[in-house]
Amino acid sequence: PSTTQELTLDILGSAASRKLVGEFALFKFLQDDAAQFALGQITAVQLKNPWHEDPTMRSLIRQRGKVDAVSERQDTHLAQMEVSAVFQESRAGYQPSILGTVPSTGTSIHVASDAVLDGLLAPYRDELFYLGQVFGSQPLLPMWFKHFGSGEGGAGEAYHLGIFGKTGSGKSVLAKMILLAYSRHPSMGILVIDPQGEFAQDMKTGSVPGAMKLPLREMLGHHGRETKVVRVRNLVLDRWELFTEILFESQFFEKLTMPKGDNRRNACTELEEYLRKKNVKLEELSSDIGFSAMEEAFSDPTIQSRIYRATSARDRFDSALQTSIDDGSLQVIWDQVTSLFSTNRPNAVKIETVLYRLFEVTGKARPVIVLDLSRESAGEVYWTDKIADIVIKRLLDGLSFAAERNYAEGKSLNTLVIIDEAHRLAPRNDSSATVKDVLVDAARTTRKYGLGWLFISQTLSSIDREIVNQLRIFFCGFGLSMGQEWQSLKELAGGSSSLELYQSFRDPHSSFSIESRQYSFMSVGPVSPLSFYGRPLFFNAFNTPGAFMEANVSKARDRVVNVAMPSQRLIDFEVT
Repeated sequence: PSTTQELTLDILGSAASRKLVGEFALFKFLQDDAAQFALGQITAVQLKNPWHEDPTMRSLIRQRGKVDAVSERQDTHLAQMEVSAVFQESRAGYQPSILGTVPSTGTSIHVASDAVLDGLLAPYRDELFYLGQVFGSQPLLPMWFKHFGSGEGGAGEAYHLGIFGKTGSGKSVLAKMILLAYSRHPSMGILVIDPQGEFAQDMKTGSVPGAMKLPLREMLGHHGRETKVVRVRNLVLDRWELFTEILFESQFFEKLTMPKGDNRRNACTELEEYLRKKNVKLEELSSDIGFSAMEEAFSDPTIQSRIYRATSARDRFDSALQTSIDDGSLQVIWDQVTSLFSTNRPNAVKIETVLYRLFEVTGKARPVIVLDLSRESAGEVYWTDKIADIVIKRLLDGLSFAAERNYAEGKSLNTLVIIDEAHRLAPRNDSSATVKDVLVDAARTTRKYGLGWLFISQTLSSIDREIVNQLRIFFCGFGLSMGQEWQSLKELAGGSSSLELYQSFRDPHSSFSIESRQYSFMSVGPVSPLSFYGRPLFFNAFNTPGAFMEANVSKARDRVVNVAMPSQRLIDFEVT
């Protein structure tokens, strides 16, 4: 039996030896006196032989191995197919429809080729983008990535995306391809928060070693995009609260025999107030003026008494202060911390300037900005993971403020923010994470402002549940088929039987060579014109830059638009 949710296919003998699982199939049927074309993926194939189920026959088979008149000849093959899209044929072309009835038995099923998909989606040709081929098949899987504004090619609002999979499953490469897909829209701003420096590395001009290392700068240049990589050693922080937070987390107070706690927090507050009263600017902290003002503040008995009540503690603090100043060790740490606020560095740029350039609309294509927050990009600047979190929080606060301001003015930010290693910034079971609350609030509120987020994480269960609930589009790679991850995946796919296809994903690193690796993904959400039923789609991402460019540059130009539907069977199996 078949339903409008899942169709059962009888496979003819001539197709029984064909590889069918994963194939994108097509059939034509009548509905309301109009021709309809339904597409979907074959998710499973089942073999049955009723004679082999008979106890007497099984006993005979046990002795002989097979019975010539029964074995193989009486085999029947059944396939399961989930329909993901239906199109109605009209004078205006092919329009989206629904599967409102079950086609009759004997309906022919075809393999959907590139030519067929091009014919169905001809009106949307310019909007299509390709990340890979249909899982286990040859046709390219058409996708579309619309900008978050209104007008041509726009979705009218922002939405959030997520890419999940184990290390080595191809998450970062897929994210870079999606970045290139959105970069085709010149009105859309793109910001990459790059804790490991991987995106920044691929932004370098020239060839990059590796089988799937996309030359991002050249490809973005092809789209008319200016690229800007801002590294830690170039980034200028611009808030007093950032100074106190970083000083609190640094080794500065350890030199003064002051552990983390209320006393250290009070010392940071007292120092900030003193520096402000002395009219010391943030950019002057790294100069002799800043160090001298700090020395005066902490040498002041009044300030010392507000930090410590006990005389012995004040004496110990004052002694440690003078010793570390005399031996120069305090100067070294002070310079490392305050250099983050200095403008006297090559290519120095403030966070406020980064945000201004990201949102600035000049009539030209907006820039793609990569914020490289890796330790390698820090140089001699004092940098830790905790400080990176503080800087990211400042950046996210600035993004949210700009989004609210533009929304109040009736404008859309039309911006995508890509966050790598999102599970570290917004872990599910750690309420003390510095950035978590800001990210959760942003996922809830910024969609209406035209600010969307792309989260990249190793697991579904490690990132905060509220963020996962707010995602509209998911890409799930290899490595989520066990334990809690598998349960989360089933909830995501709505219990679809097509998850059997996900379980057949191969570990990319089990391939015999780098060139033969398969990076398989399951997509859920409105990312393809063939997924408006909300069913998961499965594809193998491109594993070479050449294949990616061929599909999205050369073939996109040469693709035939007006393609007639096939009149002959392309594969012999039928709906029952």
